[in-house]
Amino acid sequence: QILYLKPPWTLANLLKCYKKHWMAVFGYVVPRSLLSTIECLSKHLYTDKPFDSSTVRILLQESKKLLHAFSSRSDYNGVLPRAYAEVTKLCQTLGEVRAALVEQDLSEDIMVLSENAACEKMEATTPSLQNTEEKEQQPSFQVAQENRHQEIWLVLEGVWNTMNLYSIEIFQKLDPSAVTVAAKASFEEAFLGLQKLLAAVKDIREGIAR
Repeated sequence: QILYLKPPWTLANLLKCYKKHWMAVFGYVVPRSLLSTIECLSKHLYTDKPFDSSTVRILLQESKKLLHAFSSRSDYNGVLPRAYAEVTKLCQTLGEVRAALVEQDLSEDIMVLSENAACEKMEATTPSLQNTEEKEQQPSFQVAQENRHQEIWLVLEGVWNTMNLYSIEIFQKLDPSAVTVAAKASFEEAFLGLQKLLAAVKDIREGIAR
């Protein structure tokens, strides 16, 4: 008789009833601090703006928080556990999608780095083609070996230089004062840096998947 909105309810009606009767009713059943969860759901679920994956993740987590709080009162004839399980399944699906997107972005970045390195290799090896006449006296096998070593070096150097540029840009965004001009890294340092980067990316991907 005293309800703010009469049934049958839509989700929007329920959220309005929660807010209207929070202090007098629901605040005695669940922690009153959860009013912020109700306001968050109400704000985002009924807006004309499109959702991004981060907003969806927040809404799912807030929903789980609310369902878990009410479970301390009752399971509501099994309805609440089923709802909690469905929301948990949605969280897992979203996590898998986000991990797949990150993996796709990493693959695209690697392709870009490879293309840049190939371009730099072609530009760097062009002058050596002009000097082939001077090397005609050397054995063909030795020339092929030297060219091969040079190609490998140029590809690795191109990847390393591109990674340095990306790293500088990232650290400048985080803390401009932390970026200093250092001497060019040696090949051994570059190789160790690549190994550390691969390990870090693997840890990040595993964390996102979890």
